Amino acid sequence: MSTITGTAPAVAASSRPGAGAALRHTMTLAWRSPVQIKHNPMELVDLSVQPIMFLLLFTYVFGGAIAGSTGDYLQFALPGLVVQNMLFASMTTAVGLNIDITRGVFDRLRSLPISRSAPLAGRIVADTLKQVWAFALFLGLGLVLGFRVHMGIAGVLGALALLLAFALAMSWMAVLVGVTAASMEKVQILMFSLMMPITFTSNAFVATDTMPPWLRTWVEVNPVSHLADAVRGLLGGGPVASDATVSLLWAAGIVVVFAPLAVRAFRNRA
Repeated sequence: MSTITGTAPAVAASSRPGAGAALRHTMTLAWRSPVQIKHNPMELVDLSVQPIMFLLLFTYVFGGAIAGSTGDYLQFALPGLVVQNMLFASMTTAVGLNIDITRGVFDRLRSLPISRSAPLAGRIVADTLKQVWAFALFLGLGLVLGFRVHMGIAGVLGALALLLAFALAMSWMAVLVGVTAASMEKVQILMFSLMMPITFTSNAFVATDTMPPWLRTWVEVNPVSHLADAVRGLLGGGPVASDATVSLLWAAGIVVVFAPLAVRAFRNRA
């Protein structure tokens, strides 16, 4: 009896998508957010209520008491409010990422022939682009209320670019929290506990020289203070280079520290 021998066909190893494919996958997944807004317009309302509420409350409730004039306070505080909203919006990245992981969305995405980094990158890109809407809303309402841009379109675009760069850096911190926290509630508590003190112990809302000396020391090195001053200079005129440079250095430092930790935590959990 003869024996028939054969060789099993080799299974081709799946190749990783190239850089171009990874970029396409990222942008496709980033498009999920606008599509969700299209089908659920209330999400756009959620993105809009907080900027409008904070701008109106700070201008007309605190403006007269702090600056003596709501118009003068609006000119000072609007850049700080934009920065505050950017920091608080990073909670959206953390919460959304945590929900996607706990509900198994990332497990389903991993079964698709897409870049492994695309779901995370798509979330970051989508939430960063939401900052453009918030910035436009702040600036548009501010102009209606009396805010004046003295540096023209170049200043507006420069301020937006600086804010988006810092928002991208902060998104890595948000990713780390969103991936490691056990639940959405814990994400919200932790992010709020981080963002609230760093925002309100800055010169985003009041001038540094009105604060006690022990607090002023921290305020002068707080990255939020430098970012708020840089945005003030870009929109309303004034020194920009020093504060913008310090803000970008802080952003780079945040990325260097938190991006590797966030990627490692994401790979371990997702």
